[in-house]
Amino acid sequence: MFLFQTPPPTRFDLNLSVAGFPVRVHPLFWIMAILFGSSSGSPAKLLGWVIAVFVSITIHELGHALALRRYGQESEIILHMAGGLTVPQSISWGGRYASVSLSPNQQILVSLAGPFSGFLFAALLLLISLPLGGTIIPYSVLGFIPMPFVLFPSGWEILTSFFMSLLWVNIFWGFINLVPVHPLDGGSVVRYILIQTDPLNGLQTSLWVSVIAGAGMAIAGLLFLRSTYMAILFGLLAFQSFQALQSGAGRW
Repeated sequence: MFLFQTPPPTRFDLNLSVAGFPVRVHPLFWIMAILFGSSSGSPAKLLGWVIAVFVSITIHELGHALALRRYGQESEIILHMAGGLTVPQSISWGGRYASVSLSPNQQILVSLAGPFSGFLFAALLLLISLPLGGTIIPYSVLGFIPMPFVLFPSGWEILTSFFMSLLWVNIFWGFINLVPVHPLDGGSVVRYILIQTDPLNGLQTSLWVSVIAGAGMAIAGLLFLRSTYMAILFGLLAFQSFQALQSGAGRW
């Protein structure tokens, strides 16, 4: 799916380095972040949302990049309209395939490193909020995703909004990323687990899991979260996995 492919460079890209890793920000990343934050209510809150999205997705991708470096692969981080990608530098746009191959267990750890980097960052945010006078209110989304509220004293509404934006992206979308749907991190984890337990049919089974989980998330997003975006996103991902099955992916 084009949403999750490496976008070609443009002259409007922002190029920088974070923790020694090249980071390329496609202009559509900023546009999508602004669109999602358009209901923020004020320019200051919208700016805080865009910064929160940028910081959070960069931290997520840094988790993948650091794990890849641990296993001998240098990588590049690309932020684009659907979020972010971490790709070995040798297979970034126009390059060749990476010379270092990872074992299935290493691939699993690389996949998990992204969302868990976000969870650790969220925990750090909660700790930082306490000495700043913040009050942490436990809450959950859909009954199982922990989504604490942080409220700062009156007059600090912008800081409250900024912290909540950071927590939302790192916690909620971190859990969403663990749903076993291709090409999300959870989909990669299930794929490599099943490939090891059933080398013959593991990939095909993981695609069926992706179809079912994607369809379920599309329905849940629409009915419980009233999110048309989630419904469309997971509907497309489920359809993509179904197309892969129809084309014979995972069969020998």
